[in-house]
Amino acid sequence: MEQYKQEFIEFMIDSQVLKFGDFTLKSGRKSPFFMNAGAYVTGTQLRRLGEYYAKAIHDHYGLDFDVLFGPAYKGIPLSVATTMAISELYGKDVRYCSNRKEVKDHGDTGILLGSKLKDGDRVVIIEDVTTSGKSIEETFPIIKAQADVEIKGLMVSLNRMEKGQGEKSALCEIKEKYGFDANAIVTMADVVEYLYQKEYKGTVYIDEERKKQIDDYYAVYGAKQ
Repeated sequence: MEQYKQEFIEFMIDSQVLKFGDFTLKSGRKSPFFMNAGAYVTGTQLRRLGEYYAKAIHDHYGLDFDVLFGPAYKGIPLSVATTMAISELYGKDVRYCSNRKEVKDHGDTGILLGSKLKDGDRVVIIEDVTTSGKSIEETFPIIKAQADVEIKGLMVSLNRMEKGQGEKSALCEIKEKYGFDANAIVTMADVVEYLYQKEYKGTVYIDEERKKQIDDYYAVYGAKQ
């Protein structure tokens, strides 16, 4: 596993973004782990988060793209932090773009924040986590309505590796439905592999009991691919 992925797993725990316990998700599923990207709240956290996204985007999509699109609302700070990190780490300037929930009819009019989209733009979409793929159903037509762009892929922070709307994972369903790639900085398999029976800052986050709970969860909700 790449060094930045190991560091990112520790970063999620340190930031109290990734937690283990008993959680009821918005979908109604009872999960032994929970991720809340809204817990990244400081300048230092956002700077580091942008760096991890930048490294993962570089690994999966290279730097041959023009715009980083972050869907409102959580995608807005993600796109800003990551475009800054791409500039600092790789010396490449890409534009950031996000959508508004409501169309603005005065001043800086329209549905977009940041850069406008232009015909021929190559776009990478950035989100926190995708469980069902519903957010892309809303985002895709907004992007396509603005200009004739090429969407190179989607990057999320954590792939929960569970069923989306069908039997496959949300990221697989997105790839099949829309025709662009979808990846994550880390997967839950990476998290389990790295933390299982390992003490981190005095705590073993995934012991035998927690590992069984995670395995049982995936026996019911795990995606086929």
